[in-house]
Amino acid sequence: MDKRKRLLAAGLIALGVMMIFGKGLSFFTIVALFLLGYGIYKVRQGEDVKTGYILLAVGVGLILLNNFMLVVAILMISLGFYYAKVRKVQPHGSYTQRQNITSSVHWDRDPWVLQNTSMWHILGELDIDLSLAIMEGPHHVLMFQGIVGDIDMSLFEGYGIEIEAFVLFGQIELGQERRTGILNRVNWRSPNYDTCEQKVKIMISYVVGDIDIRIS
Repeated sequence: MDKRKRLLAAGLIALGVMMIFGKGLSFFTIVALFLLGYGIYKVRQGEDVKTGYILLAVGVGLILLNNFMLVVAILMISLGFYYAKVRKVQPHGSYTQRQNITSSVHWDRDPWVLQNTSMWHILGELDIDLSLAIMEGPHHVLMFQGIVGDIDMSLFEGYGIEIEAFVLFGQIELGQERRTGILNRVNWRSPNYDTCEQKVKIMISYVVGDIDIRIS
């Protein structure tokens, strides 16, 4: 028996055991977990990232369809963490707070006013260029949190910038550094952070995310 046949046999045996003993796991859940695992493998390999994300999306979709209460629980937990974090990280003064099912932000086309902002969404697409930002004070906090996020951000060397980014599944690309797969976390400060008078703290957290941050 060659290697491929042995792997197939082992996979069939494992699947059979899961179906017999894993009474809480339906066939669709098992298929979804397989797609998620294979999608993560594809993303980590870096050769066929697009197919990997498609597999991840299909796997997540099957879980959503077959595990409604689990989905509701994930949403409630994510939103609860969001509200708890807002109180800690945002200053006591005024700040903008948004909760949406979907968000589409395009702060990369025209000049925009940089304010303390917190956003939570189920599905978010954010394009941000800090070189176009007009800063009104010495320090601001931008917090983006949710379930699925696609963030494309360009930093500006005129500001001292601190970044805390986390994705459970997906990838974070910061400058030349890229992290893909599961449990990705990045903490970064610009070289001029301590000496710069105007500072921006950016906090990003998603269950599934594709975060691309360019350093000018």
